[in-house]
Amino acid sequence: MTDADLMEQARRVLVGGVNSPVRAYHAVGGVPVFVARGSGAEIWSVDGTRYLDCVGSWGTALLGHADPDVVAAVVRAARDGLSFGAPTPGETELARRLVERVPGIERVRLVSSGTEATLSAIRLARAVTGRDGLIKFAGGYHGHGDSLLVEAGSGALTGGHPSSPGVPAELARLTRVLPYNDAAALRDLLDREGERIGAVIVEIVAGNMGCVPPHPDFLAALTEATRARGVRLIADEVMTGFRVGPQGALGRYGLSADLVTLGKIIGGGLPLGALAGRASDLDALAPVGPVYQAGTLSGNPLSVASGVATLDKLGDRGVYQLLEERTDRLANGLEALIRETGIEATVHHVPGMWSVFFCTPPVDNLTDVRRSRVEHFRHFFHHLKTQGILLPPSPYESAFLSLAHEDHHIDRILEAARQALRTLPA
Repeated sequence: MTDADLMEQARRVLVGGVNSPVRAYHAVGGVPVFVARGSGAEIWSVDGTRYLDCVGSWGTALLGHADPDVVAAVVRAARDGLSFGAPTPGETELARRLVERVPGIERVRLVSSGTEATLSAIRLARAVTGRDGLIKFAGGYHGHGDSLLVEAGSGALTGGHPSSPGVPAELARLTRVLPYNDAAALRDLLDREGERIGAVIVEIVAGNMGCVPPHPDFLAALTEATRARGVRLIADEVMTGFRVGPQGALGRYGLSADLVTLGKIIGGGLPLGALAGRASDLDALAPVGPVYQAGTLSGNPLSVASGVATLDKLGDRGVYQLLEERTDRLANGLEALIRETGIEATVHHVPGMWSVFFCTPPVDNLTDVRRSRVEHFRHFFHHLKTQGILLPPSPYESAFLSLAHEDHHIDRILEAARQALRTLPA
């Protein structure tokens, strides 16, 4: 059965045929790939086509697909039961690893998704500060909560609707949106309205408008300006946590945050998220404090087992050096091809994340990202797909490398990119 056949069947029972909008391929056209299985850096579609995967479950699969040790840990856990709604030792084991590795955190609350983590972080920040205002950055996607679907990235941006119907205007007015990487705008807004702002939430490395790294002055403003006004800084590390380094983006850039949200990699491929921070803030959550948060599947034993096994395999710092070297090699190769072909394009990367924007530098924020020629990306995407390389089906999503991507995989991507860039329409 073909992907087109399966999509037709899916549309009859699933909204748009998918369970997350960007999977529908609206940004690039064509029919989505229906995946049958994955192993290492590769996936196979239901019709047997083999792809080198640069989506990696949207950054989750840092070890590659179906890592044998992680699969074995999940199977062992499944034999003892799938869910209990009661405490298990594995939850403590995973939380201990997070506290040991993520800078500045003392307490953890496990949840089932990154969205749950960010919603809980915002509620907690509002409660402990007594202020309702929230600052986010245009193009940043922090889940589909009402307070966050204002100038959002990821699928919201891909679909052409940065904000969503159904978000009450009264709630949206509590969210102030600033340009990413604009330190002056952040300082100015906090100078004027700091007494009404409870939290600033940020992807330290933006990944939901493509990969856009932070400027040093922006990072300094995040910590200094929020701390000076008693505003809680929420570092959204759902994508970057344990990807860009052994301590996530906080460790890579030497940044401190009041609250940290995690997801993706900490579940090893199964649904899991976490809210973490200082004990003085986290202990405001029930059952210790008055801020309510709960979840039937929070700390699910299969997800926890997968997460513990994944983090144990990431305990060697050498794996991150390898990931950085291979990402550098890919990005440098792409930049050389861009110079060789004369195409107007910009490459951004951090370890394990990369994007090609079809416009000239700088690409520092959502306004810059929107200069990228979407039709060029579509051509680039489909050309690589015909060569057996699968990119995220949107110009507004970061592509990923895993530890299973080897040098010969990088060579394949670069050769396919060479052909794609040489055949781009004028």
